[in-house]
Amino acid sequence: MREFCTKWWNRITTTDMLLIAALTLAISFIGFWLKQFPGFSLFGALIIALIIGMIIQFPIRGIYVKTSAKRAAGVKDAAGLISNKLLRLGIILLGFKLNLQVLFTQGVKCLPIAAVIVTLTIVVTYLLARAFKVSPMLAILTAGGTGICGAAAVMGLAGSITVGEDQQQEKEDDVVMAVATVAIMGTIFALIEITVFPLFGMSPTQQGVAAGATLHEIAHAVAVGGAFSDTALNMATIMKLSRVLMLVFAAIIIAIWWDKAKATASTGGKRKITFPYFMLGFIAASVLGTYVPFLNAIAANLVDVAYIILGMAMAALGINVNFKAIAAKGLPAFAASFITSVLLMFFGVGIAFLFF
Repeated sequence: MREFCTKWWNRITTTDMLLIAALTLAISFIGFWLKQFPGFSLFGALIIALIIGMIIQFPIRGIYVKTSAKRAAGVKDAAGLISNKLLRLGIILLGFKLNLQVLFTQGVKCLPIAAVIVTLTIVVTYLLARAFKVSPMLAILTAGGTGICGAAAVMGLAGSITVGEDQQQEKEDDVVMAVATVAIMGTIFALIEITVFPLFGMSPTQQGVAAGATLHEIAHAVAVGGAFSDTALNMATIMKLSRVLMLVFAAIIIAIWWDKAKATASTGGKRKITFPYFMLGFIAASVLGTYVPFLNAIAANLVDVAYIILGMAMAALGINVNFKAIAAKGLPAFAASFITSVLLMFFGVGIAFLFF
């Protein structure tokens, strides 16, 4: 235990760690501040933090790292540690966003619909991506982000999927590519839905359900629902949060599936399944935030903290991103997500007409 603690203490108390922690925290606050403005609100704080992190890696390399291999390794390790560990903590705290009482009362009809939508979207996106020769890792992350809740889902699933040290950089690049894909896709379809939904003759409730059932980020669903009416906004939020709840089940199922597939591919035998225990923290946070009065009163503040922490993780991912790798394999995953998003929009409109 003493050796373990010493090892970690030496790893986190470095100049490189202090620098990257300070930068990612500042970037996260900037993203949190910018999201309140029109235009930026469609992307959300996490995407903004990722973009700034991707930009800031250039001055870090040019000014701080220069030709120092030691500093380069230190920055990479610090950013990797922040993106990995804070990701899980942020996802746990994000559980306070889920008010289970609302979901199990007002949203009771939305929950089974959300389960069907998430399952079909993940399966279709994954199969399309694999047909387009996308790697399994990028395919499942893109599928999860498209089907559940955008960047938060990508990060949640990434925390559930284990890889070896030799694949860690590839995983980080795939996370960035998947996040970028669903961010762009969500923005495109948010603008499309704001334009075309009024032409379909839907009621405000149906508009909200369709927006929450089809859009990728919570910010996208809120923006589209709010553009129509308070009723549409309320239903969009409930429908979207019903899909967010599916992240728990998807993360566990995908983690087990991934480990079994990896065991079969590498050894042809059995291996110990890596269970995503942090998702239990997500569930616990949802329960506590719903049923414990003083936590319910500050749930919104705890969600803000979650986004600050996740913003740091996203900025750290941006700092470590490999642009060449993303450019080389990003288009097929984007195409798979786009095709599925088109199908999802029409499916969501059909669901709204049939059940609401």
